[in-house]
Amino acid sequence: MKTIKLSSKKKMRNILFIVFLIIICLIGRIGYIQFIQGEELSSMAYQQQTLDRSINPKRGTIYDTTGKNVLAVSSTVETVTVNPGNIAKENKEKVAKVLSDIFELDYAKILKKVTKRSSIETIARKVEKEKTDQLRIWMEQNGITTGINIDEDTKRYYPYSTIASQIIGFCGSDNQGLDGVEAKYDTELKGTQGAIQRHTDAKGGEIGEEGENYVSAIDGSDLVLTIDLSVQSIVEKYLEEACIDNNCTDGGNVVVMNPQNGDILAMATYPNYNLNQPYEAYTDELKEAWDNMEQTEKTKNLQAVWRNKAIADTYEPGSVFKVITASASIEEGLVTDIDKEGQFSCTGAIEVAGVRIKCWRHYRPHGSESLRIGLMNSCNPVFIGLGQKLGVHTYYSYLNKFRLLKRTGIDLPGEANSIFLAEEKAGPVELATISFGQRFEITPIQLVSAVSVIANGGTSIQPRIVKQVIDSQTGEIQDVPVKTNGEVISKETSEKVLSMMESVVAEGTRKKC
Repeated sequence: MKTIKLSSKKKMRNILFIVFLIIICLIGRIGYIQFIQGEELSSMAYQQQTLDRSINPKRGTIYDTTGKNVLAVSSTVETVTVNPGNIAKENKEKVAKVLSDIFELDYAKILKKVTKRSSIETIARKVEKEKTDQLRIWMEQNGITTGINIDEDTKRYYPYSTIASQIIGFCGSDNQGLDGVEAKYDTELKGTQGAIQRHTDAKGGEIGEEGENYVSAIDGSDLVLTIDLSVQSIVEKYLEEACIDNNCTDGGNVVVMNPQNGDILAMATYPNYNLNQPYEAYTDELKEAWDNMEQTEKTKNLQAVWRNKAIADTYEPGSVFKVITASASIEEGLVTDIDKEGQFSCTGAIEVAGVRIKCWRHYRPHGSESLRIGLMNSCNPVFIGLGQKLGVHTYYSYLNKFRLLKRTGIDLPGEANSIFLAEEKAGPVELATISFGQRFEITPIQLVSAVSVIANGGTSIQPRIVKQVIDSQTGEIQDVPVKTNGEVISKETSEKVLSMMESVVAEGTRKKC
């Protein structure tokens, strides 16, 4: 009897221990669900119990510098969705038929969406109100009040189609900026999405109107660009004519900048494209071959025309760069009198470290020259000699001051940097060729910014495309500040170089241009 009692007590103790262990495990599990998985499960429950339909905000309007000419605007369109669970079984086929007819869609695909076991399916995005009004009339005539949703949406339009296309850029189907200003200022332009939230039952059916919650969308901010539509239009017209007349197969670009504040008044690239149809062929030649072209080839052509050459492509500037060498030389005191005759002499070529570098007019040397005459003649030996006197270190210090060794920081995506030989690798021959603008590459915007230093009394200004951001809710205007990069050369030096530049176009080699 004693043995049996002890055995029973032991069994009881083991059972109690197991029960206690189970209770501990259950408490632990409850705690894990509550504190570790609580937020995730709560979110999942909310998604199961609510039916959310997003409301896209209007993307901010983009104006030219006058604030009057609209370059990009969002118009109201509508998006059609269905809640399959809220469409009666006997109505599914006729709903699919009317949706496919009105919006010119494949009936089989629409029927599949209408009969699908899901809470919401998108039928047509960004359609004009004229078509959705046809759907509204049909719904009223057939007594269908639930299961088909018509929600406000927005669509991006570009009133001037091709004007400033590489600057403005375009948006995707989700209203996200994909290029140009649209991409760079996407955060300011896109606004905040709204939603229609409605409680549903286990099958996705709606639970009355009282469960609906409407969250308004907040429209994006407007932008005022520095681009002047009139200047941009004129520049694009003459750039196109020049490229066609001169058979420029690689196209071309022009940049017009206000040196006092860095405002880009025009930035034209040829060829351009239609912002309202960014994925379409943009030349007659491409249109003929487009349908037979591989997708990779289409993409290559499109990316080429979307590219803003003024900031993304580098090139060898040539003789224009001589004004940089002249500015550094005057600033360093190598030349005090720009009109002193006989200070330089052109014999048709100059030998540098055993390499003979010719003047462009080597067959008839320029002879005795002042710095002004040397610039007017675009005489290579004059500027090679100045480069030698400056030396590699000093010359590169001016390249840095003129911000030619770094990106300008213009507020556009995809800006490239210059390509220079590293200072420690630049020898006498490399310095000689750099001094008259060869054997390196810079972007057009870098050159424009550097030359603007001379036009601005010696002070460097960062170029900009956007000058104002306007809050769509309050109308508050936020000015984009003008950014200065400090003094590069003195005002006296800049005035001397400007005087010589004027002589070049009035009497020198650029007279006929």
